Amino acid sequence: MTTSLAAKIARDYGTPAAVIDMDRVERNIARIQAACDAAGVANRPHIKTHKSPMLAKMQIAAGAKGITCQKLGEAEVMADAGIDDILISYNLIGEEKMTRLGALQAKAHMTVAVDNSVVIAGLPQAAAISGRPLSVVVECDTGRKRAGVETPAEAIALAREIAASKGLQFTGFMLYPTETGWAEAQKFYDEALAGVRAHGLGPTMVSTGGTPNLKNVGKLKGATEHRPGTYIYNDRMQVAAGVAGWDDCALNIYSTVVSRAGPDRGILDAGSKTLTSDTGGGLDGHGLILEHPEAKIARFAEEHGFLDLTRSNTRPNVGDVVRIVPNHVCVVVNMMDEVVMVRGDEIIGTLPVAARGKLR
Repeated sequence: MTTSLAAKIARDYGTPAAVIDMDRVERNIARIQAACDAAGVANRPHIKTHKSPMLAKMQIAAGAKGITCQKLGEAEVMADAGIDDILISYNLIGEEKMTRLGALQAKAHMTVAVDNSVVIAGLPQAAAISGRPLSVVVECDTGRKRAGVETPAEAIALAREIAASKGLQFTGFMLYPTETGWAEAQKFYDEALAGVRAHGLGPTMVSTGGTPNLKNVGKLKGATEHRPGTYIYNDRMQVAAGVAGWDDCALNIYSTVVSRAGPDRGILDAGSKTLTSDTGGGLDGHGLILEHPEAKIARFAEEHGFLDLTRSNTRPNVGDVVRIVPNHVCVVVNMMDEVVMVRGDEIIGTLPVAARGKLR
């Protein structure tokens, strides 16, 4: 970065501003698509990171097989933009959501994940609205202790329940193994696969995730696709996980130092409403300042980022614009109406965060 770019950003857009390096974005898209291709699995990127139809279409143009969304609202934005192969990797419950899912299924090929009978019971309504079968995968917990059935026997039972439900089609399994738990995930999957086959069912979709597991992509025998999301931008968590370097971090928050009330402290204009309070799984501080990597963003108020400069060999002055790599870029993007796109030292425009705030 040159001083001129920081000055242009501050002058034209003000700070704090989310800025994406499109050269890095394109490199990230190409690199991970190549990794999935080499591993023999399809790439189904999760759009929760960028929330942009334009970037989703870039991923598909590079070879991705459809996309993953976490919420119906995200999927609606993507389907309205013409994307027609969408996995919703989340339990959907309630008549309001079934009505919306049915409308989506009428214009795009939808697959939904389930981990319990309550969710399955509602899905035939969506299939009936759409007038065609709805694809359903069983979410399996293989150690992360989030959503997902905990035993192969439960996965088999739900697969049979899906297959017996009017308008539903058992399509396969969705897993998100821990980074070190792939042997256990394989054992779980093999047992579930044998069980569904014994009942005449065969999965056509076996989906693994996400960006922290890119070093494991293709390791699950039988996997058909992988669901990375954060890779398009990357962040401190992905660098810590060893799946990205600082040069792969495509989104920075440009922030101005607005106070240096003491020699060992300062204030940024990026607080919790910009960088969020996500610690990134226990990282030290709330982001890496590229110009002052020893400085620590120690704590927040809503619009104040409190700098601890006690360990920093270089110290910013009031008015300096700095670049911050967020701990967790996905939640940061969701705070933004738009991001600024750059190539090199040139601003090339802004990009709306079209699916921002789609929490249901």
